[in-house]
Parts: sequence; structure tokens; C-alpha cells
Amino acid sequence: MIEGVRIKKLVRHVDERGWLMEILRDDDEIFIDFGQVYVSACFPGIVKAWHCHEIQTDSFCVLSGNARIGLYDDREGSPTCGEAQSIVAGELNPVVVQIPPLVWHGFGAVGGQPAMVLNVPTEHYNREKPDELRRPLEDPAIPFDWFPKGG
Repeated sequence: MIEGVRIKKLVRHVDERGWLMEILRDDDEIFIDFGQVYVSACFPGIVKAWHCHEIQTDSFCVLSGNARIGLYDDREGSPTCGEAQSIVAGELNPVVVQIPPLVWHGFGAVGGQPAMVLNVPTEHYNREKPDELRRPLEDPAIPFDWFPKGG
């Protein structure tokens, strides 16, 4: 697991009327701060990667469908520098994945339906000075295969 990445397993409270699932509370161990809340959809076959933030921590929760979240640590001095990690989250694995600053990340839909990803970042989006660094999807410096060959 990449240093600083935290995963919170979620619980669905089910009864005859349906279900409720708390995602993030201000008294959770992983709660840091609140900047805004937004939802991003990803269509099958599409990957939204790579980016990281210098200040912001992201907390991803896949609300519908399933997504593969890719992580890469190139932080100098980090004990996991050079490591990549893959987490499948969503209906098959309801979790919150918290991604610290300077960890490169992205996600792609898994399966035949779109993935709807909720993010609760610690900072709101600053249009004049976005806290975002970008790298190309197929960056050869990142040891991660977004499109592995099945067998």
C-alpha cells in the first residue's frame, strides 16, 4: 500500500425499504477537512489519469458501477517511492480511498457501465490557480498498465 493512502471499508445498512451508506463523517478517523463535494462520471473504456495535487487530499467513493483507481508514488523520501497500486472500488467493493498530496492518481470504469465517482477533496477548486499537476496517461515513468491483457 502506498504511504499515506488510506482505505475506509463502507457498510450498507439494509432493510426492506432499501439501504443507506455513510461515506465520510467529520468524526471519521480519515476525515481531514472539507473543501467541496463533486461527482465525476467515467464511461467504459475511458481512463481519467494522471494527475496529483500539491495541497489537496482527495477522498474517492464510487457510487455506481465500478472503477479501477490507479495510484503512483514518486515522492522523494517516501518509503513507497516508485510503487504503483491498483484498487477496484464501487458496487463490488464499497470503500473510500483517500489519496494524499503528490500521489499521482486516476481512474477508469471497470465493466460495461459508467462509473460515478464522488470526491470529497480537502480544498475547493481554484479556477485562477488550480492545485493540479498532470502527466500523460501512458507516461513511461509510471509502472502502471491501465489496459492489462486478460487471460
